[in-house]
Amino acid sequence: MLRFGLRSKFILLSCFLFLLPWLGYEYVWEMEKFLRQGQEKTLVGTTRALATALHERPALFDSQTNFLDQVVKGRDLYAYNLSNPIQLDGKLSDWQPYQSLIWHYDERYLQGDKADHQRTDLSFDHMVGKYESFLYAVFKVTDDSLVYRAKNSLSLTRNDHLQIMLKTPQGEFKHYIVAARQDGWVNAFDAETKLPVTKIQGYFVSTATGYNIELRFPLTMLGNKLGFAIEDWDVDKVEPQLMSTSNILNPNDIGSVLVPSPEINRILKGMGHSGSRIWVVDNHHRVLAQSGSIHHADGVWADGLNEQPAKTWWQRFEKNYLHPLYYKVLTRPENEFLDTLHDVAAMQGTHIGKALHGTPASAWRLTPDNKAVILSAAYPIWIQDQVIGAVIAEETTNGVRTLRNKSLEKLFNVILAVMLIGTVTLFFFASRISSRIRRLRDTAEQAIDAQGRVTGTINYSDSNDEIGDLSRSFANIVSRLGGYTNYLETMSSRLSHELRTPVAVVRSSLENLQMQPQSELSQKYLDRASEGVERLGKIITTMSEATRLEQSIQNAEAEPFDLRKVITGCMQGYQLTYPQQAFTIDICDSPLTVMGAPEFVAQLLDKLINNALEFNLYDSAISVSLTKSDNEAVLTVKNKGPLLPEGLAEHIFDSMVSVRSQQLQQQPHLGLGLYIVRLVCEYHKGSVIAVNNQQGDGVEFIVKMPLFKC
Repeated sequence: MLRFGLRSKFILLSCFLFLLPWLGYEYVWEMEKFLRQGQEKTLVGTTRALATALHERPALFDSQTNFLDQVVKGRDLYAYNLSNPIQLDGKLSDWQPYQSLIWHYDERYLQGDKADHQRTDLSFDHMVGKYESFLYAVFKVTDDSLVYRAKNSLSLTRNDHLQIMLKTPQGEFKHYIVAARQDGWVNAFDAETKLPVTKIQGYFVSTATGYNIELRFPLTMLGNKLGFAIEDWDVDKVEPQLMSTSNILNPNDIGSVLVPSPEINRILKGMGHSGSRIWVVDNHHRVLAQSGSIHHADGVWADGLNEQPAKTWWQRFEKNYLHPLYYKVLTRPENEFLDTLHDVAAMQGTHIGKALHGTPASAWRLTPDNKAVILSAAYPIWIQDQVIGAVIAEETTNGVRTLRNKSLEKLFNVILAVMLIGTVTLFFFASRISSRIRRLRDTAEQAIDAQGRVTGTINYSDSNDEIGDLSRSFANIVSRLGGYTNYLETMSSRLSHELRTPVAVVRSSLENLQMQPQSELSQKYLDRASEGVERLGKIITTMSEATRLEQSIQNAEAEPFDLRKVITGCMQGYQLTYPQQAFTIDICDSPLTVMGAPEFVAQLLDKLINNALEFNLYDSAISVSLTKSDNEAVLTVKNKGPLLPEGLAEHIFDSMVSVRSQQLQQQPHLGLGLYIVRLVCEYHKGSVIAVNNQQGDGVEFIVKMPLFKC
């Protein structure tokens, strides 16, 4: 059975200290929730402050959106911000990062009859982008039959060519044509004057499926409308096919173009140090300006929390050993994470939709790689009581998480110190209590021997606690118990001494009466009285014998003798004394030398044989064996008869203990015989036990005595 001591229980109870880290973690987690709410309110405040700077400023938006009722993707163009200038070489490698933003134009964008159009006849992929003061455009055209402009031809349109229709900042519509004679650099021509326009530069490259065109021209040429068209001429067809971004034949149908506003960008620069990524969108979800990077948008929460180099030994210990342990539970904010690529031509989000309907809103989202949480807030921009756009600000929760981690690091340091000190204190406190209790237990066990006799005293403690009270109570109990057991131990000798004289008087009186003539009835009473006096005499003799043996043992000097000879001689005498009783004797041949007194061993065997005779069945033999086991002599006395009552085997050798039946109790017996056996065994530094035999029909007495080594 598993046993728990006081120290183990105190250690187990100290495990409740592990609730402290959990409580600390829950507290900081709640704090993080409040910090997130604060971050959300702060971010909404940032968007409100920037939106306030843009309210009622229609000049910033008129030229950009023209208050369009609807924006159609593919028809209305958006000039994406380019991170690097485009090298005009027709290879399209510089456009690869923007592949997902390129729009595909197919038969839906054909002008005129579409009945004869085949998928491989004509289609193209297209996008426009802005870098500094230039607008770039790319066309990846699929054409099964490329027709160059003839070298000696003055015509610009009876071949495959690109048409450009735009509205200038002054409000004029301009029509340009790009027709290549061969692969390489190309320039545009004014469609009316047929004169080259050197400001529009490009590069033309034929491919296996058609051709590629890259263009560049200054933003100063461009207003708020722009359209492109690819006109395809085939040798076997009389009529060309025209596929365009919008209907460039009618100036009113030309699609709009949105170029991120440099004026709004300048306003956003004032918010560049806010720790947020900021967007300004029009009411068609198109981005007018952008500032900041989401990978550095931690807000103001992470300011001053940068990792500092460890200078002291504690900081080094904390960094090298404690932090790796803490971050088994905590998570470090990731600076490198994958953000969802926004289509700045059509920003999406419920918070943006609410803001464009006039209600500030915010939203949380998880990055696709689950490494960061991004908070977005949007605030409407008002012009003449109409929402003309919205300001959007985005931040990660990395700053809040870093602040949470720093708080937990410090909190865990304190908690670990409290747990360590508390556990060590409880351990030493439990050790102190358990040592005092064990000391009291050892003193109590030493004060009383295995037979229950008080052999010493208990030194009580002067402590004022419960253990001190217990030690003083034990000392008082042992003291009173010692006096009582001493009285019991000397009672037999005092009784035998006090009873001898009256018994002798009664015996002599009865003897004198028996010398006188008596009637039959008087003689009967005299015989009964004589029998009673005789029994009293035997009782006194038995008590005196036990007393004398105890005194003899205290004064006897031990000497070596052969136990085998003593047992053999005694058994020969028992066979002569009890001829009607059968004995089975098994004594080893080799000498068994023990240190002690042979006359005490004879008394021991005498008591065991008498006990066996009283309990033995009439027709069964008493078995006596003497063997050698390791360095001990083993004497065994067996008889068949009643079994030992359960739980009495340990107390049968105590003084005044008897288990005889009523029939056997008619003979005087005080339960001192086996007590004498135990005294003799203790004198010879041996032991004696009584057990029921394996067959369950009798009792065995086993005496073990250590052999004497010369």
